Amino acid sequence: MTKTLVILLIVAAGMIACNPSKKASSGSKNNPTFNKSQADLMDDRTFKISEVSDDGSYGYTKENPIKVGGVKSSEGPLNERRFLNALLGPNGEKISYFRRGSCCSFETPNGLMGGGLLDMYEVTYSGLEKPIVLYINMYDFGILKAPKGFTFRTIAEKG
Repeated sequence: MTKTLVILLIVAAGMIACNPSKKASSGSKNNPTFNKSQADLMDDRTFKISEVSDDGSYGYTKENPIKVGGVKSSEGPLNERRFLNALLGPNGEKISYFRRGSCCSFETPNGLMGGGLLDMYEVTYSGLEKPIVLYINMYDFGILKAPKGFTFRTIAEKG
């Protein structure tokens, strides 16, 4: 009986630790959060983006990553690719990208045990002297914009 009670207490404590009661912040004025329903898709593999960020740090720094969300619905990596598939170079160049790895732990109520890691993607396009590294957060949602220096696909450019 005592062993069963101890096991139940340990399981209950673990459930509380894995399910923090802290709510996600509403974000800053520069990058407010949004619900998944606000992220339009051009197709199953591409987000619809309609503007370029005027913030030069957006996506270029670990302090201001692109927030694509989706990890809780098992779509985090897919959302990262959906975002990158929507980007074009500054003159409409097709981009190439690959995931360099993860870095930069941070607190989030949407991650395992209250934390997450950013993913770093190396992006290139024709005429670019050296690859650009973009930081992407697949745990939290934010308003999606093309980082400064990029443009985005429109329906006519899809494909």
